[in-house]
Amino acid sequence: MEVEKKSGKRGPGRDRQSDTSDSETTDIRRINHQPGTRDSRYDPNRFRLHFEKESKEEVEKRKKIAMEKILKPVAEKELEIDMTQIYPEEKGLDFPRRPSWHYSMQREELLRKEEKSFLEYLEALHSKNPPGTLSHFEHNLETWRQLWRVIEMSDVILLIVDIRHPVLQFPPALYHYITGELKKYIILVLNKVDLCPAPLVLAWKHYLTKQFPHLHCVCFTSHPGQPYMSPSSVLSVVLQKKRIRKKAGCNRAGGPFHIMRACQEITEGRVDLSSWEKKIQRDAVAVGTEGDQADDGSESVLMEHHSDVAMEMNSLTQELYKDGVLTLGCIGFPNVGKSSVLNSLVGRKVVSVSRTPGHTKYFQTYYLTPTVKLCDCPGLVFPSQVDKQLQILAGIYPVSQLQEPYSSVGYLCEWINFQSVLKLTHPDHSPETPQDPKTQDWTAWDVCEAWAERRGYKTAKAARNDVYRAANSLLRLAIDGRLCLCLRPPGYTQSKDEWESHPDLAEIIALQGRKEEEDERDDREDDEGESSSELEEDNDRDADDDEDADGDDEDDTVKADRKGLTLNMFSVLGENECV
Repeated sequence: MEVEKKSGKRGPGRDRQSDTSDSETTDIRRINHQPGTRDSRYDPNRFRLHFEKESKEEVEKRKKIAMEKILKPVAEKELEIDMTQIYPEEKGLDFPRRPSWHYSMQREELLRKEEKSFLEYLEALHSKNPPGTLSHFEHNLETWRQLWRVIEMSDVILLIVDIRHPVLQFPPALYHYITGELKKYIILVLNKVDLCPAPLVLAWKHYLTKQFPHLHCVCFTSHPGQPYMSPSSVLSVVLQKKRIRKKAGCNRAGGPFHIMRACQEITEGRVDLSSWEKKIQRDAVAVGTEGDQADDGSESVLMEHHSDVAMEMNSLTQELYKDGVLTLGCIGFPNVGKSSVLNSLVGRKVVSVSRTPGHTKYFQTYYLTPTVKLCDCPGLVFPSQVDKQLQILAGIYPVSQLQEPYSSVGYLCEWINFQSVLKLTHPDHSPETPQDPKTQDWTAWDVCEAWAERRGYKTAKAARNDVYRAANSLLRLAIDGRLCLCLRPPGYTQSKDEWESHPDLAEIIALQGRKEEEDERDDREDDEGESSSELEEDNDRDADDDEDADGDDEDDTVKADRKGLTLNMFSVLGENECV
């Protein structure tokens, strides 16, 4: 796509808008610094994300492009992404392996060997991929060590991905290592299916199981019954209401039963999973009338914290289902909803949930039942060749710590029909020289400036439009699913009608907790005629990126008519919700 430049001077006062981003760079950026704890044995920053630096020149170059490049809508077919585009085989996009060891090795010797092996891995990776071609990926060896331990300890791996962009978060090298070398099983958990139309969920499931025949694929949502409203646009663009978390307790999740069934198929009777099945049934009964789990009768779940020594010297044997216990390893990229899946499996909240990538900071084991235990691992990012801007939209990078968010906003706006959703007024708009919004040129900076004006984001000192805060706000809306960008498997556009009439579609809709399409159309007809109210003033504050997502307030219902979306923007994006 060519970069077009806006001709002429910017409108009056345009150069006065403020950018409050931080341009500091280092060799390795250490993301998500956490405050210290009183417990000196635990370092909360041990597993924080480590990404390779971007030079100040790179950051400034992208910022300049965001201010000058005219946004052009991307063709619908460009939403189709093949696995080989993200993980080309010839680029050696592997992941670091744990080097061989034996029980006679000292702990310090093992750590030195792992460090040497990791440096050799990075050198080999960069030798096959020129600078600027690799995505953000994890450079923290401590986090990779956690992955090694979890894979070694587990009988079955739960690999959790976001259904909106599963190919970004499913590295083929990991699949081949686990199923080929280790002879273990992977259950791919397609999470957040409530954010995606049912035909697209089904298409992704079929694509991935066809590409990887030893894969067990399961759909999952922690918020069943949340409405997905698709506009008349061909793109999967939704500005939907915040998913209700207070009323949708852990036990309302759709998918734990399917995961249990997949484990039954894998174990083939070698582990007694009847206690797990009964637990899922009891958890479902324990849900109160308001969706909250009743305190009486709720089961306690044993949690273990593992020391370094216990994790580093795991057994070399490959004995599966030792002592009749099934060990599940829960892994995934940051922000795929891994903690929410874990909470749903346990049946009560034991791990705090956050939009902040890498929120899980230490190794834990949960005994769901006497015969089923679950190992949790911090989220980590595998190397790929995906565009870094798309990575940011997938939530792997904390929005509040982005040095330059504007190019990511531009990337998003080219893939969605942002004008019909956000209802923005162009910063150069003048009553004396009105222009048709459909023909007016927009840059990413224009979008951020217009959103800052609409939301009332001002800098503290000069009271100018805070475009950096506005850009962060838009990216958070995308990550949370209220500006919903859904990638598609190859061939989906051409065969969309077939997926919309597929016989397995009803099962996906039931998992999502929605009515059939006919009922939804009736509801939309009842809502026709509703008009969008004016945006009211509010004292919206910037919440921290690591704010607990379960503390969000419920907002009003968003309504859609057959012609598109009619929105109460203040209700949808109300106070304390642009986080």
